[in-house]
Amino acid sequence: MKTNNSNNEKEEQLKRHSTSNENEKLTTNQGLKINNNQDSLKAGERGPSLLEDFILREKITHFDHERIPERVVHARGSGAHGVFKLTKSLAAYTKAKFLTELGKETPVFVRFSTVAGSKGSTDLARDVRGFAIKFYTDEGNYDLVANNMPVFFIQDAIKFPDLIHAVKPEPDNEMPQAASAHDTFWDFISLMPESMHMIMWLMSDRAIPRSLRMMEGFGVHSFKFVNEEGKVHFVKFHFKPRLGVHSVAWSEAQTISGVDPDFHKRDLWEAIENGNYPEWDFGVQLIPEEDEHRFDFDLLDPTKLVPEEEIPVKIFGTLTLNRNPDNFFAETEQVAFHPGHIIPGIDFTNDPLLQGRLFSYTDTQLSRLGSPNFHEIPINRSINTVHNNQRDGHMRQQIVKGKSSYDPNSIGGGCPFQSMMSEGGFATQQERVSGAKVRERSKSFVDHYSQAKLFYNSQSTPEKMHLQNALIFELSKVTRPEVRERLVGQLAYIDMFLAWRVAEKLGVEVKKLEWPNQSLPADTNVIELQSEERDPHTKFSEALSMANTVKNTIKSRKIGFILASGADGGSLNDLKTQLEREGARVELIAPNLAGIRANDGSELTPKHSLTSTGSVCFDALFICSGEDSVKELMISENKHLVLHFINEAYKHCKPIYFGNDTEVLYHNSNVDQKKHEDPGIITWEDDNPTDKFINAIAQHRVWDMEMERNS
Repeated sequence: MKTNNSNNEKEEQLKRHSTSNENEKLTTNQGLKINNNQDSLKAGERGPSLLEDFILREKITHFDHERIPERVVHARGSGAHGVFKLTKSLAAYTKAKFLTELGKETPVFVRFSTVAGSKGSTDLARDVRGFAIKFYTDEGNYDLVANNMPVFFIQDAIKFPDLIHAVKPEPDNEMPQAASAHDTFWDFISLMPESMHMIMWLMSDRAIPRSLRMMEGFGVHSFKFVNEEGKVHFVKFHFKPRLGVHSVAWSEAQTISGVDPDFHKRDLWEAIENGNYPEWDFGVQLIPEEDEHRFDFDLLDPTKLVPEEEIPVKIFGTLTLNRNPDNFFAETEQVAFHPGHIIPGIDFTNDPLLQGRLFSYTDTQLSRLGSPNFHEIPINRSINTVHNNQRDGHMRQQIVKGKSSYDPNSIGGGCPFQSMMSEGGFATQQERVSGAKVRERSKSFVDHYSQAKLFYNSQSTPEKMHLQNALIFELSKVTRPEVRERLVGQLAYIDMFLAWRVAEKLGVEVKKLEWPNQSLPADTNVIELQSEERDPHTKFSEALSMANTVKNTIKSRKIGFILASGADGGSLNDLKTQLEREGARVELIAPNLAGIRANDGSELTPKHSLTSTGSVCFDALFICSGEDSVKELMISENKHLVLHFINEAYKHCKPIYFGNDTEVLYHNSNVDQKKHEDPGIITWEDDNPTDKFINAIAQHRVWDMEMERNS
């Protein structure tokens, strides 16, 4: 019952501070009903406006102050409410109640975000994604301020301003927006070997997710769990999406940014509105305190991950997002996360990046939200009533009764009282600390390349090709040859083929880069070459490749049906029914938005026209059966639009199903006619075409066919 009360209490708390204008009379902010909201008060119809017009003054003044400073990083975000349910107790490792009481449900608010771009930038930038979770626990708010990548660019918080200054638009011309492909970023990175592991992640497909619902979440830092007996474990947090980890192609991301820059925001919103609630399995990697130094890297180094082959991720709960915000600004924009918001049973480590974040997050909320009372904004409020002696400040909302606002006091009866640990009072884990005051980096932090090599070697061949092409694209935007040369020199420490491949495309020569004859024969098969095992001692981690992700569901995938008047209504409805039964969404695309009459006489209403959307907005295409439909699609004004749809989807390795009567479209497209070798192409000739189509959609993309398709 307490669990349900926690969820209901947070919802009721938000409802108390929300309102609706439906069927209400217009008022000023003081509650005065307004008779005329169309005209300002004037001295005569054409005379000057009067200073006494308090309604005009209030309205304009409020408008002038409606914007608050956007976040310096993570400015562009999307959020949702949900619930965290514990499916297996962690009582052996932590005394945090929301992680120990089996079956307990804790309300949450989650905000996803890009890092580098401004609030008005595109969702599809190549970037790290924030994955911040506010748990409204019975012991207070706990914030896990995570990312979709398990490591970071730098090891010490003192370098964070430099990193962000480097990746932001260049200060002389304010370009480029939401992009790392420019001189200052790569100049900084080329001089920071510690960043190379993160660069492998950033240049990989992880940086351009298909959906916010298809990203992993990582706590990045090592934290501590402390149980009731005081036993300590180091812990790494993981959130694994039940839909799998999937991406878009880089060229596709660029197109989506033009077609729908709100692609991720819209996808998350629509999924929740349609009842396709995003879900993640919550897991942890647990390392006993006495095993802190057993690894060939330092657990306190935020540029390192703990390979799952060494310490498996144990699943203990489920995170589900099930409700969209009622007001974007009041909730998603004003939510304030802080890694220093912890509860008993969870504590910090000496990770120097984490330690700096503990200062920075309070400081930035004061600047952005304008008051130390940001915790009183409804979205940030604890489900527990706050009791302390803090008073006043801008926008104070809580009205505290009584005379005393200090501690200790006798006038107020000594209230509020401190809590014993047995009553849930927080106490920092006792840890012996000693050493001289120094500005130095631990020698255990100096290995910058082994895990970058581990990540690259663990990628599938298509993923490696995408990563190489990303580096080539990014560094091609760098105008200073010395920066490109330094970066290629860094790559040579990770993988010689990778460095050679990038250098060849950039026209760079680096002494570190040594390849036989400095070039390869013209008939060399590059794919086979990079797939060869060149070092028998190379380490791999299957968990680091998206090729090994979940590929058993088409739930919430968006399928486009391309059709015109005369489409075969029977086959269309049969396929639509089966796809929707599997959880997919079907949307009709026609030459225009006028109603369509199928060959069985039924009326169909398209959601999109061929000119109002693109293949990049869909996960798969079905070219509908019906001779008359195909004839209309092949007339001159429609033909090039339909073929562009098909060819673009094919280029991006998406499943395409050609129905009966569509031979002319099939043969006029760029689809390889040897389609029997391509599991992403299904035609009228296939046995069990619907099953094959559903299976192909579940695979997400046929990345293995990419190089052959685009050759």
